[in-house]
Amino acid sequence: MNQETADGSIVVCPDGPLIIRGEFEIVTPSGEPVPRQRKTVALCRCGASAIKPYCDGTHKMIGFRTEFPPDSRQGSTS
Repeated sequence: MNQETADGSIVVCPDGPLIIRGEFEIVTPSGEPVPRQRKTVALCRCGASAIKPYCDGTHKMIGFRTEFPPDSRQGSTS
């Protein structure tokens, strides 16, 4: 799929944030909208950002690491 023509996308960055592109509403747990100035934003996954829910790059300083589940398609004989 061409990201230029997609309505929106969410990209999981290894050891980093979620990149959200497109027209998505971001809300708090209570349902209140979170201010958003851009169509592309980075959401914190490490929990240490000073500007949550947005990423401020702190994941790099604290050595945040993610592990992705093994690709279930590997070893498939289909």
